[in-house]
This record gives sequence, C-alpha cells and structure tokens, in this order.
Amino acid sequence: MENKILNIQQTITYYNQSTDSINSIVLNDWNNAYSNVNSALAKRFSDEFYRGFHLAKEEERGRTQNITIIDENKLFLSWQRNTTTPDVITVKLREKLAPNQITILQLTYTVKIPSDRFTKFGYDDIDGLNLKNWYLTPARYQNHHFITYNNENLEDVVNAISDYDIELKIPKNYSVITDLNSTFSSQRNTFSTYRLHGEKRTDFSLILELKPTFESFKNEDLNVITNLKDTKLSFEQKAVIIDCIVKYTSAMIGKYPFDKIVISETDYERNPFYGLNQLPSFISPFSDTFVYEIKFLKTYLNIFLKNSLALDQRKEAWIHDAIQVYTMMKYIDTNHPNSKMMGSASTFKLLKSFNLTNLDFNEQYSYFYMLMARKNLDQPLNIPKNELIKFNEQIASKYRAGLSLRYLDNYLENQVVTTSIQELYKTKEGLEIINDDFEKILKKNTSKNIDWFFNTIINSRKTIDYKFANVSKTKDSVSFNIKNKTGVFVPIPLYGVSSGEIVLKKWLEPKNEDTLYTIERNNADKIILNYKNEVPEYNLRNNWKSLKGFFPNNRPVKFVFMKDLEDPYYNQILYVPTLEYNLYDGFIPGLRLHNRTILDKPFNFDITPAYSIGAKTFSGSGSLIINQNYRETSLFNVAYALSGSYYHYAPDAAYTKFTPNVQIRFRDKDYRSNRKELINIRQVILNRDESKIIPTDFSENYSVFDLKYYNTKTEVTNHFSFMSEIQVSSKFSKAITEVSYRKLFQNNHQINFRLYAGSFLHKNTNSEFFSFALDRPTDYLFDYNYYGRSEDTGFFSQQLIIAEGGFKSKLKTPYANQWITTLNGGYNIWNWVEVYGDIGYLKNKYHNDTFLFDSGIRLNLVTDYFEVYFPVYSSNGWEIGQNKYNEKIRFIITFSPKIVLNLFNRKWF
Repeated sequence: MENKILNIQQTITYYNQSTDSINSIVLNDWNNAYSNVNSALAKRFSDEFYRGFHLAKEEERGRTQNITIIDENKLFLSWQRNTTTPDVITVKLREKLAPNQITILQLTYTVKIPSDRFTKFGYDDIDGLNLKNWYLTPARYQNHHFITYNNENLEDVVNAISDYDIELKIPKNYSVITDLNSTFSSQRNTFSTYRLHGEKRTDFSLILELKPTFESFKNEDLNVITNLKDTKLSFEQKAVIIDCIVKYTSAMIGKYPFDKIVISETDYERNPFYGLNQLPSFISPFSDTFVYEIKFLKTYLNIFLKNSLALDQRKEAWIHDAIQVYTMMKYIDTNHPNSKMMGSASTFKLLKSFNLTNLDFNEQYSYFYMLMARKNLDQPLNIPKNELIKFNEQIASKYRAGLSLRYLDNYLENQVVTTSIQELYKTKEGLEIINDDFEKILKKNTSKNIDWFFNTIINSRKTIDYKFANVSKTKDSVSFNIKNKTGVFVPIPLYGVSSGEIVLKKWLEPKNEDTLYTIERNNADKIILNYKNEVPEYNLRNNWKSLKGFFPNNRPVKFVFMKDLEDPYYNQILYVPTLEYNLYDGFIPGLRLHNRTILDKPFNFDITPAYSIGAKTFSGSGSLIINQNYRETSLFNVAYALSGSYYHYAPDAAYTKFTPNVQIRFRDKDYRSNRKELINIRQVILNRDESKIIPTDFSENYSVFDLKYYNTKTEVTNHFSFMSEIQVSSKFSKAITEVSYRKLFQNNHQINFRLYAGSFLHKNTNSEFFSFALDRPTDYLFDYNYYGRSEDTGFFSQQLIIAEGGFKSKLKTPYANQWITTLNGGYNIWNWVEVYGDIGYLKNKYHNDTFLFDSGIRLNLVTDYFEVYFPVYSSNGWEIGQNKYNEKIRFIITFSPKIVLNLFNRKWF
C-alpha cells in the first residue's frame, strides 16, 4: 500500500472463438499509459491544456513492470509493445491457435497505480484506491483482427468478454467495493483475503477504502452500491429515487444481467450533467431530490449500458450515448413533464422574460448541440471517440445522438425505437455487438425507409434547415412549398397552431423543393415546421408563417438584459451596461446593444453608445458582422465586418476609426488539432483631431491597408506561432514577420522566444509616427488597449504591450525608420518568476545600424493579463541602481472579461 503497487500472478485461459487461426494474443495494458509524457494519454492532456500530468512527480505516475509470461508447458513466451499502440502488448505464441482451441498463459507482473488527480482513477489523498484498467486482459478479436487502442482517458477499452476469478490480498483495515460477486476468504496477520467472481463481463469495478463511503440499496432485482454525494437526503429518500430509476430502466431497456452495480461519485464527476454541475452552491433552482435523481439517472444509465452492451466504445460510442440520452429524455417526460431547464428560476419575476428560464428541461439538449453546430464545430456521430473535440465528446455529440434517436422515434411512431433498443439488449446479452447490429434491428422493425437516418443524421455532419416558400391560403386550406437551405431532405413535422393550441400535425417527407403541399387549415392562424423541436435543426427562426395580417413573419422586438438563448419568435436586442476607462476620456459609462445570444448567428450587430465623463462628450464603438461558415472544406469561416469607434487620444483631441475587414479562417481536418490559421484583410481609416496639449510630428488623417497571415499551434507543453504582415498607405509601406515559441519542460521550467523583424518598403514622411518602435509602439492603427496612449512620462507611460520590438527598457534609440530585428527571450526560475532578455538591431536613415539589449526580472502572475517587469541591466547600464528606478518598471494589465474567459474555454473547443 505504501508504494501503491499491485503484485499480480495471473492465469489467462484463452479460447479462440473466431474462425481464424491466430499466432499471437493481444493484451490491453492501459495502466502503462501513465508511465511517461510521450504516451497518447499525455498527448491528450497537453492538447486540452492540462499540465498536471506533464509536471507530475515520478511516484505519481503509473506503469506496468516486470512482465513474465509462460505457456502451459512452462516455456517463456516473448512479448512486445509496438510504437503506434504502446498501451497493448502482443504475446507471440509458439504454435498457431486453431479455431475452438484453448491455450493457457501464466503471467506475473507488477502494476504501479497512478494518482487520481489525472483522471480521477487511481490512489487518492486518503490512501483509497479506485482501480481502473489495472490488469492485463485480452483485447477483443473481431473481423479477423484484435481491436487495439491507446488509453486516451475516454473509458473505451475494448476487452474480450471474459469470466473472472480473483483472489485479492489487502491490508485488513481496507474495505472492498466491487460489482463482482465477492466473499471474505481469510485473515492472516495484517492482511485480509477476498475472492471475487464474475462471468461474461468486459470490465468490473474495484474500489478499496479505509473509511467506507458507499451505501447499498437492494430491490428484488438488483443491489445498487453507491456513494453519490448528497448530504441533504435521507437514506429512505435515496432508496425511493434509486428504486424508481432501476425499475424504469429495466422496463425501458431490459433487466441488468448482473446481481450488483457500483455507481460512484467518481463516475459522475467524470461525466457530470452539464448545467447542474456549473451552478454555484448558493443557487438552488432545483430541489435536492431532483438534483440527486438526475445525477443518479445519468450515471446509472452510463454504467448500466457500458457493463451490459459489448460495444466497441470508441467507434460505436454513438449507440451508447443515443440510448442513454434518449432514455433520460423519456424519463423526464414521464416523471417530470413540467420541469424547466433552469428549474424554479422560471418562477422568479426578474427572470420570467428570459427564454433560457422558460425552456422545458429536455430542450437544453438541442441547444447544447446547436452551440457547436453554429460554431461550425459539430462532428459526425459515427467518427471514433478519440477524434472528437472535448465539448463534443463530453456534451454535444452525446446530446445529438439522443436527439437523433428521439427524432427517429417520433417519425416512426408506435414505439419502434424503444422496442428496437429492447431487442438489441435482449438478443446481444453476453455477446459482442457488431457495428450495424442496431441498424439491422431498426430496419427490421419498420416498413419505412430509414436509410436517410444513417446516411445523413449518423454518418455525416450535414445540417437540417427547412423554411417555407410560396405560402398561399384560403379559409379552409393552406398551400406551400418547403425549402431546405442546406440541400438535405429528411422528414419534418408540420404543425398548425391556433391561439397557441395545436390543431394539426403531419409528417412531411420532401424529396425536392418543387413539391407543393396542400393541407386542411383547421382554423390555424400559424403554420410551423418542427414546432416541438423534434428534429435537430440548425435554425428555428425561419420555421413559421402567420396566416393572418399583411406581415406574416413580423417578429416583435424583445429587449433582454445581459444574455439569453435565441428565441425564434422574437427579434432579441440584448442590453448590457458597460464601463471603460482611459486617461483622456476618464470613466466611460455606456450601454451595449447587441444581438449576440448564446448561439452564434450569421449576422451580428454590436453598438455601444457611451459618454466620456473626463472629456464631457459622447463616445463609443460599434460593429456589424456577417459570418459565413464552410462545412466541408479546410476553409472554415469567412467573416465580413464593418467597425468604428470614437474616443480621445489626448485631453483635447479625439480620433475616429473606421475599419472594413474580412477575416478568412482555416481549420485542420483533425478538429482536435490546436492549429489555427487565418488571413485578415482590412482597411484602417483614421481621422484625428489636432491636439494643442500633446503635439505630434504628424497631424494628417490617413488610411492604411493591412494584410496579415497567422498560423499558430498551442498546447500546454509547446506553443508555436508565425505571423507575416504587409501594410500599405500613401505615406509608407512595410513588411513584418513575427515568430513565437514556448516550451514547457518536465521540471516545470519554461523557455520562450519571440523573433520580430520589420522593414520599410517605402517611406515618404520624416515623421517617427509610423516608425518601428523598440519598446512602446505609437499604435498608429489604434489597435492596442493603451490607458494613456500619448503619455511619454509617468505611470501610464509604463504600460507595456508586447508588440514590435518587444523591449522592456526605455533606451536612447526608441524608433527605427528603416528596419528592425529583435529577439525576446525568457526563462522561469521559480513558478511565476522569470528572467528575461532582449537583443536587437535597428537601422535609422543616415545612421549606422545599432545593437541594443536589455534584461531583467519578470513576475508572470497571469500570462498576458497581469505581469510586472523589473529592468536590471541594459544598453543604459545597470538600471537597478539608477535614479527614479520606479519609473523604469513596466506592467501589463488586462481588464477584458472576454479575453480572460478564452483562457478557460480553450480546452473545450
């Protein structure tokens, strides 16, 4: 126990159930994924910006060691790991194993259990063990090969269906929690021995605790062992909830094939119900019983399906997810039909106007999926689980799978989907499920053609977006065409509504856009496609037509405070009070008006009228953006924008900036790749008032064409970015290149470099206003958030923005009017304390090129958001001993909530 090492002696009796003769056996060894920072598991942690594993101590990691394998003749067998799938080992047999023949392997090895802080599996801080993938076990043999995957923290190991007999020897003060049949065998000295047994299983739970936290709940069918946290419910209240869910699941899917099931808090925390887990403890829109019920329902279904359906959980995860979420939605419809997405928040007077609080509980699934579809980041349901980006793997793809199954159920009617789930469960109990088994069962149970469901809904990322066309009406009938804006034709329900009541429903099965439909009106005053959101549709705002009045789609305007979900029946304008600050405008209170709901839109406006208290004038900013997504190419998105702003750059002078802009974004075919590539094209038009207080050597208005190319790839251990830029105006033109690199080492030390090079292509002004800056850019494009942009002395002049030369010391040659090349570097010596150094060459007209340098200490408290730089030695000499040293200190402070939020969102998208 002290070293968290299992000493294992193991016998594998391998029965070749395939029709092939095999010369090797593959064993899953997923615990070894914790052994080093080059594993697939470590790579996934780095991709998702988790640095804990990379910086872990050696004793916190896991590994499998000292493996010895002999056959039934006591002869040693050779084994190996390959480079592409190192989390399995291949055992070479001395003779081929024919179909229906048996071979016996004897193994001895040790397993070092990892800390649970990486994946929540392993040893914890109070010496408990939650064991997962801790033993060597045969991989499943299917379609003439072993299914081999690396451990990527997805709980999708594909083990062969096996019988288990285990003798477990542990310190006697530990209790054993398992879903295998267990008996206490003996106790000797300080150790206890238990015997565990299970049949026809792909995996099992095994947890060792010093202080028991699990409770047992038994009904006539099943013993549920759980430690799901809830301190406010009594044992009896939990028992009622658990009994209800167990019986509902048995009736909906089938009887659980084993006697016991373990539902742990760890299982829930790894796959929480998103929404519930985001709410702070002091906000309780749901009752304690409802929260516990939802937590247990989701976790129970997850473990229930994982243990009883022998799926390839990597390639066929959508079947597991679809049945789980579909059952959850059915459960809510049955037991909590009136519950809302935000619970009792819908009864609060201040929140009643929000669409977010008025949505039914089950409608949230559609919005979570649509969040990714609108971002153009949704992925097909049938792709392997390890290729999904984190938000899809954890949330959106799971929800879309359930929504898709509910869609099919509504279309087929007569409980065809539920019956098919039950048939799959019953006929495949204890058997491996092949990829198209579920599809065959569904098609067998209906006379309707459902090829579209698998071709479009499951196997593609094509979106559905229907709208009405050519609507005409009489007193008794309505005629119309429907158009799918994405060119995908699948069934869609049509509703007729009169005064909020449904007066007709009909499923339409369009084959093309020319089909004219004529239906009885039934006194409907509105016709609506997909009224109940049964189809996972891309856009619901174009789904309805009013049959009265002259303005069939005249949506009223609705003002909403802060943020809300999109409401298809209103034109929402969101308003948010704002407060900005700069030295010349002073505090700038304003009111932001925009239409950016939680779901992205193709057209956005964002206008912030404001008042500058210091300048005693109106100010503000605004933008109009048209987004165009491209779904099937490496071209990802094109955004066309117009933006403008009006603020002061001096106490007596303001500037007006107007910018037409086109941004072209590309994305790797591998959506999990953190590589981002974009081209930004803009024309920056600046008008500046002339200042008598802060005179400049350039007072004309000007316009600059700016073309930039970015290519970046960021992970927790490595960052690389490349930027090239061309600027052209009547006064100058210049070419710029910038390269950044950052590397995090295993000892928690980090090194970073930034290379900047720029040269004028032409320049016909003597002003330094457009020159390259060594330490503080003039920001002639007004891109940077300077709090005192025209200051050259005092506190505000010490604000640092790493741009252009990137120096931190103020040196005697601050500008270059011909070319500049600088290299900025840094190395952390302890946590957030770094040493930095900058070197550079710059060239001014009529002067020789100049070499400059500086160095010092950087307090990197929050990178790019709060940093302080203390110069030590530079071309000015020992700065630390010079007069007015406090004026040489530089700082970075960022107050933008959006930028800070991106720091936390990056792992999800």
